[in-house]
Amino acid sequence: MTAYDRHPGVPVTIVMPTYNEAANLPRMAELVLGLPIDGLHLKIVDDSSPDGTGRIAEELAEKYNSDGHRMSVLHRTEKDGLGRAYVAGMSAALDEGAAYVVQMDADGSHPVEAVPRMLGTAVASGVGLVVGSRYVEGGSLDEEWGRHRVLLSRFANRYARTVLGTKIRDITAGFNLWSAATLRDIDLTTLDSAGYSFQVELKFKAVRAGHSAVEIPIRFEERTEGESKMNLATQIESAVMPLRLRLRNRRG
Repeated sequence: MTAYDRHPGVPVTIVMPTYNEAANLPRMAELVLGLPIDGLHLKIVDDSSPDGTGRIAEELAEKYNSDGHRMSVLHRTEKDGLGRAYVAGMSAALDEGAAYVVQMDADGSHPVEAVPRMLGTAVASGVGLVVGSRYVEGGSLDEEWGRHRVLLSRFANRYARTVLGTKIRDITAGFNLWSAATLRDIDLTTLDSAGYSFQVELKFKAVRAGHSAVEIPIRFEERTEGESKMNLATQIESAVMPLRLRLRNRRG
C-alpha cells in the first residue's frame, strides 16, 4: 500500500450531481464507497429525476450508512443546470466540514480509482486544485468517441485557454479535487455559470485568486448507460462564458 492509498483523518466529500442516472448510480456508489480513503463521504445532488434516481439514492444511502454516515442525498426541486447543482452540493460539503471536495460525473466516465491519487497529490503538494486531465501526457479519451467529438472537445479547451490566458490544459474537465480553503476563497455564491461552463469559471477564478493547480492524467470513458446532458444551450453558454470572464476581468 502506497502513501496515497489511505489518508486517515482527511474528510473528503465526492459531490455527484444526477439527473436520470438510475442505471448507473448503484455501481458508482459501490465503486466510490469502496475506495480506501478514511473519512470519505458521497453526496448525491439529484434534480428531481423522473426515472427515480433520487429514490434509489436514498435507498443506497440507507444501505451504506449502516456503518457510519458515508452517503447523503440532496434533493433539488428544479433542474436549472449542472453548475447550480454543484454549487448546492459543494456548499453543503463545506458546511459539513469537508477538507477536500471532489467533482465527479455519475455516468462512469471518470475513473473512480484515480481519486486516491488526486488526493495524495493535493496533500503532498499543498495545491488547491487537482484536475483529472484528458490532455496532459498519459491522458486519453475512450476510442468510442467519434472524431467530431474529440475535435470539438480539444477546440473548446484550446479556445477557453486562449481567451482566458490560462495554462490549465483541460480547463473544461469535470473531474476535479478542490481544497476547502480554495473553494471558500472563490466564494461559490459569486459564480454565474449554470451549465457546463461552470467548470471553466471555477478554475479561472481559482487561478486568478492565486491558487495553484496540478493536472494528473486520466482515461475518460464513454458513459456506461443513458444519454449525454449536453445540448445546444449549454454549448452556447460554454462559448460565451470565457469571453464574459475576460471582459469582466479587464473592467476589474
